Amino acid sequence: MSENAKSANDPLIIAGREFQSRLLVGSGKYKDLEQTRLATEASGAEIITVAIRRTNIGQNPGEPNLLDVVPPEKYTILPNTAGCYTAEDAVRTCMLGRELLDGHDLVKLEVLGDEKTLFPDVQQTLKAARILVDDGFKVMVYTTDDLIVAKELEAMGCVAVMPLGAPIGSGLGIRNPYNIRFIIEELKVPVLVDAGVGTASDAAIAMELGCDGVLMNTAIAAAGDPVLMASAMKKAVEAGREAFLAGRMPRKQYASASSPIDGTFF
Repeated sequence: MSENAKSANDPLIIAGREFQSRLLVGSGKYKDLEQTRLATEASGAEIITVAIRRTNIGQNPGEPNLLDVVPPEKYTILPNTAGCYTAEDAVRTCMLGRELLDGHDLVKLEVLGDEKTLFPDVQQTLKAARILVDDGFKVMVYTTDDLIVAKELEAMGCVAVMPLGAPIGSGLGIRNPYNIRFIIEELKVPVLVDAGVGTASDAAIAMELGCDGVLMNTAIAAAGDPVLMASAMKKAVEAGREAFLAGRMPRKQYASASSPIDGTFF
């Protein structure tokens, strides 16, 4: 079980830094920067992912800059390698993010292997992670729900492992909770579900499994009311965390009376 799963008030610790929110959110797919700002604020998130290949954070002077509404003074910006299909492209993207953010070394690595499912390419992910860790990056890594791969990523020095709940942007929820539970039980670095969350109950389920946090983008940005959904996700992550720590009642095949009849007078 991850070391972060202790009490409802314990901070999420990633690469030695403490965060009060266990909800991480993306910054893409909103209708405009104002909606991005409002939804981010409603989520209560402190870590915001930014797709360096798709988002202007200063590399395009004169164009709207995401950092104007999600300022680094208020949030921890997490550059990610969304859209990369090779280790080389992912490493290059992380280096660009580090340059644009004045030496920022915390990154989210994802190397995709298939355009239809957006499943990670495990071999390319392992290759990129090794290069980035050796270069001093603190790597949070998107991967499959394979325990052996997760353990290898932890062993090479990744600061968080982020198995998918379902394909990116699918909204299908947590499709294989058993595999994710195996990863949570075995790893000591934070384990966060990344991809597949569709609504608040999905986020709560991820946290009830014992995940240290949840990362999402589409589930909020594609909702009918993204700002309201961001608020719902904040509450769901908090409720799921508390339920995990409280410990659910045992499942039983048959009914068990809420008010036992032993000791009644008539």
